[in-house]
Amino acid sequence: MAQQLLLLLPAPSRAFSKPLPSQSPTLASLSLRHHVSVSAAARRGLLRCGMKRSGLVAELEIAKDKQPQSRRANGIFWILLLNFGIYVADHLFQIREIKSLYLYHALPTWYQFVTSTFCHANWNHLSSNLFFVYIFGKLVEEEEGNFALWMSYILTGAGANLISWLVLPTSSVSLGASGAVFGLFTISVLVKMSWDWRKILEVLILGQFVVDKVMEAARATTIMGQSFQVNNIAHVSGAFVGAALVFLVSRIHFSSNDDSPKTTKESK
Repeated sequence: MAQQLLLLLPAPSRAFSKPLPSQSPTLASLSLRHHVSVSAAARRGLLRCGMKRSGLVAELEIAKDKQPQSRRANGIFWILLLNFGIYVADHLFQIREIKSLYLYHALPTWYQFVTSTFCHANWNHLSSNLFFVYIFGKLVEEEEGNFALWMSYILTGAGANLISWLVLPTSSVSLGASGAVFGLFTISVLVKMSWDWRKILEVLILGQFVVDKVMEAARATTIMGQSFQVNNIAHVSGAFVGAALVFLVSRIHFSSNDDSPKTTKESK
């Protein structure tokens, strides 16, 4: 009789996973608050960095706007071109109408007091004058502007011609920009003048150099056999008119500044 064997095996035990101890509500809320505070602090730090950066950029832009921008010197080149063009028309093309621009002391015309400052007797006369007109005229234009340059050139040149016409004999004929040269030199010096001994020494040395070079060019022109005499009166007169212009403009500027607070108080 067949025996039936039964093999009793133990039943597989169930794997129970032990749950992790859950955090208490107090610890969870504290960790959440800490995370929120850290993120808020990070956002505030980024915001401060952004504000500092934007403020720095704004300060740089303001400083850039406050930097004095030098004016472009364009008027001086037109003055040089006008002088050169009149010289070419007078001496190369020999246009007779140019002679009417000279200042004839016997019977002058009103516009000749201005137009004669753009006329020159020969090349040495032209080149020496234009060299100093460029140097001092550019200084005046960069400091005061294009309009101030033209007015300084015309008024100092015309003023020098006027005084020459009053002093010199009627047989004289005046032409050249020497009066305007000395006027522009005086204006360029007085505009930036200060009572520093170094500035005064610089002005004395530069002034002596200008006078010597202009007079040397004038003497060289006379030696070449041209009937051209040095008009020292125009040189001194141009410097005098330039100083008078600076004085008048400064007086007008100071008077306008003195009147402005009164008007503001009255308006209040």
